Amino acid sequence: MAVLKILAVPDQRLRTKALPVEKVDGRIQDLMGDLLDTMKWEDQGIGLAANQIGVLERVLAIDVGPEYQKAPLLMANPEIIFASSDEQHFQEGCLSVPEQYEDVWRPKEVRVRYLDEHNKSQEITATGLLAACVQHEIDHLNGILYVDHLSALRRKLTLARALRAAEALRRK
Repeated sequence: MAVLKILAVPDQRLRTKALPVEKVDGRIQDLMGDLLDTMKWEDQGIGLAANQIGVLERVLAIDVGPEYQKAPLLMANPEIIFASSDEQHFQEGCLSVPEQYEDVWRPKEVRVRYLDEHNKSQEITATGLLAACVQHEIDHLNGILYVDHLSALRRKLTLARALRAAEALRRK
């Protein structure tokens, strides 16, 4: 597997809706592995969607740790089939919106259907941090960033700071 470059705002691929995969084959399994390796390389990452590395396919990897899951989740074509009306908030950040963290409210529980790394249809019910992370990553696949859940002013300020941080990282 490989560690790949993560795109940062304002790259327009982050705002592009990813396309479904026909099936999870060797190429998609390699992509899943690359997502996991890239996310783990970035010490603070707990989830990564394929469009964050410039691949516009509906594939993501999540590893929030043993409190919520036994092993990393590798998902193709994930879709939320249930979202609770109860909400929770977490301070979210994003590897594509460097060095910025904001409170985001999301449904407390979601049920997600997806294809696993063996091309088998699966469903999980996620709560807590795992629910927030799954929703965050599925948003990416839909061209939505966590800052889109903020007020217009908060979004503008956060993106301006992220652009400065991304530019500083590019200069290094």
